[in-house]
Amino acid sequence: MLLTRIKGPRDLDRLSQEELNQLAAEIRSFLVDAVSKTGGHLGPNLGVVELTIALHRVFDSPKDKVLFDTGHQAYVHKLLTGRQDFGNLRSKGGLSGYPSRAESDHDVIENSHASTVLGWADGIAKANEVLGREDHYVAAVIGDGALTGGMAWEALNNIAAAKDRPLVIVVNDNERSYGPTIGGLANHLATLRTTDGYERFLARGKDILERTPVVGKPLYETLHGAKKGLKDFIAPQGMFEDLGLKYIGPIDGHDIEALESALQRAKRFSGPVIVHCLTQKGRGYEPAVQDEADRFHAVGVIHPDTGLPVSTDAASWTSVFADEMVKLGKERKDIVAITAAMLQPVGLKKFADAFPDRIFDVGIAEQHGATSAAGLATGGAHPVFAVYATFLNRAFDQVLMDVALHKCGVTFVLDRAGVTGTDGASHNGMWDMSILQVVPGLRLAAPRDAEQLRAQLNEAVLVKDAPTVVRFSKGVVGPAVPAVGRIGGMDVLRTPAPEVTRPDVLLVSVGALAPMCLEIAALLDKQGISCTVVDPRWVKPVDEALAPLADQHRVVVTVEDNSRAGGVGSAVAQALRDAGVDVPLRDFGIPQRFLDHASRKEVMAEIGLTAPDIARQVTGLVAKLDGRYDSEPAAAVD
Repeated sequence: MLLTRIKGPRDLDRLSQEELNQLAAEIRSFLVDAVSKTGGHLGPNLGVVELTIALHRVFDSPKDKVLFDTGHQAYVHKLLTGRQDFGNLRSKGGLSGYPSRAESDHDVIENSHASTVLGWADGIAKANEVLGREDHYVAAVIGDGALTGGMAWEALNNIAAAKDRPLVIVVNDNERSYGPTIGGLANHLATLRTTDGYERFLARGKDILERTPVVGKPLYETLHGAKKGLKDFIAPQGMFEDLGLKYIGPIDGHDIEALESALQRAKRFSGPVIVHCLTQKGRGYEPAVQDEADRFHAVGVIHPDTGLPVSTDAASWTSVFADEMVKLGKERKDIVAITAAMLQPVGLKKFADAFPDRIFDVGIAEQHGATSAAGLATGGAHPVFAVYATFLNRAFDQVLMDVALHKCGVTFVLDRAGVTGTDGASHNGMWDMSILQVVPGLRLAAPRDAEQLRAQLNEAVLVKDAPTVVRFSKGVVGPAVPAVGRIGGMDVLRTPAPEVTRPDVLLVSVGALAPMCLEIAALLDKQGISCTVVDPRWVKPVDEALAPLADQHRVVVTVEDNSRAGGVGSAVAQALRDAGVDVPLRDFGIPQRFLDHASRKEVMAEIGLTAPDIARQVTGLVAKLDGRYDSEPAAAVD
């Protein structure tokens, strides 16, 4: 196999065009076989095989910086830079599903939040200029979906202003982000792709000219590469050139020779240039090509021949939300939904099918989505903006200044909250409850099970004068956790034995960690430590009944799937201080560091967010209060 002979990008230099095409076929076969066993981003990588080969033939990585936006299209890049062990892809100790500086000097950007690559490229190109690195190049690959993000256009505005600073922008145009790309930019790119005559020129013109003796191929390259050549009569690429950016394309993104020719021309330009490449997401794998939803953007473990899942999971948090949104839509005509280019992943596809006039896809533009939601609320609708928890970070200013300051009734639904695991540091939703604590008037719910998700979503959309947030985890929703009582607005999940006059521990359970908190209480009970477990349901603001309840216990413990810094534990501690309740408090959550990719269970074990770990520490705290030891660690809890 050719692929096994590729240890680094320069090994590509020795291959003929026929061998490069063979290599592309081998890479696709490898990806289908490998990713079907582990899960991962399959469709995007199948679409960029030839493009990535051409990039590494033309540019000299890592001296030249080849950047990807987003990193889910970097599997081919990994293969060509010496990383071909995909056996533990996205698992602990295996390759990351995104570029990773810890893995290779060829990887630069690893945060995998879309629309950032042009800002990175602008900065690196400026550094090259300042430091006199005239032989260093920057090539930034950005999908047409990522170009819907405002950051990309802010960067383009700056890039275009430096007309003599070399920078190659490769637009990977497959008409999709997760699903089909929407908006004015998508329409413009579609015009570039489909203007009458241009498709025929690409398909037939090259073939005819290259078969013309002596002058055919040079003539084709001259006409195709000219700034004002035949394409001006066929395709209106003026939008990019009006910005001051040279434009090459559209180029067949699966023709390695054509791609190399275009990239070489772009590399020779003395300023910024856009190379517009047409690719097909899921290329070469029929189940992906036939998948209209997202072309196998991301898959679990599948049968490689059919593309069907190996196993069917139970109901997910996302599916529970999806069904409840349709129910709400039927009950209230003012309910509308917003997604940032993630209709299917966040569970809004059913709502969109049922109410096509009440769904708004803003593209990869969370900031705009939040402010547009404020406008919708001001106009009399109640918008529900569903977004991954990690991506709401990008819209913090809009949540604060547009939604909260104006007391707009907007509901934000945060999917993939807490530890998500396999997608790594940039995708853990571990900051939302900390960031949102500072927003005046905002109310934040953390449902513990499917029933509570439905109930708290219904409660959230009743609020008309403030932002509300409902956050839930990734994956399968757990078993129902019934309440045994209610104190204030809090559900009581467990009480001590009736004869206990002052319980030892008040355990405040946040969201989906309720089963674990009940396990902690059971472990403490075995050590003779009495425990009350409460679920606040709404963790912001802190329930007024919590401080008096805490005053009836010896110790307060909070457990949350969020950063300890500024999270629910911090808010509870402040509420107790404000109420003059002086009891020891211990908060358990995610440490303030970026977490490596692994399964959720493995990450939780690594950071000590498990029932035995927490029970052991709480046992030690209670023992210390009892004066049973001064400095010795507590005995292990089985």
